[in-house]
Amino acid sequence: MVLGFVSIMTASLIETIYIGRVGTAELAAISFTFPLVMVMQGVSMGLSVGASSVVARIMGVGDREKARLLITHCVVLVFSLSTVIGFVVYPNVSSVFSLLGAQDEVLLLAVDYMQFWLYGMPFFTITFVGMTLMRAMGDAVTPGYLMTIGSGLHIVIAPFFIFGLMGVSEMGLRGAAVSFVIARLISFLSYAYVMIIRDRLLAFSLEGFFSSCREIAHVGLPAVASNLIAPVSMSVITRLLAGHGAVVVAGFGVASRIESMIMMIVFALSMSLAPFIGQNWGAGHFDRVKLALRLANWFALAWGLFAFTVLFLSAEMLVSLINDDPEVVEAAVYYLLIVPLGMGFLGVMSNSTSSFNALGKPIPPLEISILQMIVVYIPMALLGDYLWGYVGIFIAGATTVSVLGAVSWVWVNRQIESG
Repeated sequence: MVLGFVSIMTASLIETIYIGRVGTAELAAISFTFPLVMVMQGVSMGLSVGASSVVARIMGVGDREKARLLITHCVVLVFSLSTVIGFVVYPNVSSVFSLLGAQDEVLLLAVDYMQFWLYGMPFFTITFVGMTLMRAMGDAVTPGYLMTIGSGLHIVIAPFFIFGLMGVSEMGLRGAAVSFVIARLISFLSYAYVMIIRDRLLAFSLEGFFSSCREIAHVGLPAVASNLIAPVSMSVITRLLAGHGAVVVAGFGVASRIESMIMMIVFALSMSLAPFIGQNWGAGHFDRVKLALRLANWFALAWGLFAFTVLFLSAEMLVSLINDDPEVVEAAVYYLLIVPLGMGFLGVMSNSTSSFNALGKPIPPLEISILQMIVVYIPMALLGDYLWGYVGIFIAGATTVSVLGAVSWVWVNRQIESG
């Protein structure tokens, strides 16, 4: 999972380097797309969390055929929803980015990128869902390899469309969207081959479809709600940052990509933790559940400390590799010196929410998300912005995840002890 996730974020980071060479306006434009992308992916990924929770527990008691049927119904459900969402969003992209604070050239660039990106969204979401469900069935190796191949392809073909190499028309920012669609389509075909032909994970039957949807929705709908809270709050944060200029938004986008690259280690851990806990809980191995969660949390804290140390020493150099605009560098460096202070606790929170979902307890993760994003982060960000400008927004982010990480650690352990 580390291999797969790091490959995705490496591709994203290298794409950002490519775009940084095109211009600061393009960097700002792609940064404005983050909240909208998170919203659309959050729906599909939330449903996949629900399905993988059910599938992992079913596999724990050994009912493979029921698991195959649930996987099939989840794929149909997610593909249908992602397609509908794409049709709804496409004509309204400009209005969304205007609300986020994008203006003039940046707005036009963001709209052009996003509208083409939407063509690849169903393929990306099905690929991600397929990866999640394959892990729930016990195969964590194949998804990592396939994710790596898809990301590698994205890295290789992106320069041809962005810069216009070897006779390909130069497309700038739109070229990044074109390469994304092509790479994700090929990844989708690879996953389809593995799931349908090699592993025979699909049952090709809609019998009991609505019953499956109810089981998926029990965990999936709260997970969707949790996933939607983050981009909504991110929209507020982006709007606050936009008040300080497009260069600050660009710096935020660059720093977020760098941070995400390092965060993928703990996210990969938390996502691998979910099927492990689900299967062992279903099989009655409760001591293994407790040990796995304890090890994962201590690793997350240790990794957070290590990552902060690395970023503290190298932040300015890393940002300058992507864009050398002094104002962009300044904003990004501030972010990388502040926000990663809470990285370890963010990993603990991710472990806790994954564990709750794996246990079939979807409401605590939703409550944690509401506390994190709406009750704590947004008010603190507004106060921080008032007192210290955009630096105060970054301080609010680090403080929020540290507090909620500690709360979630205590919460999930009490749930496990009580059964």
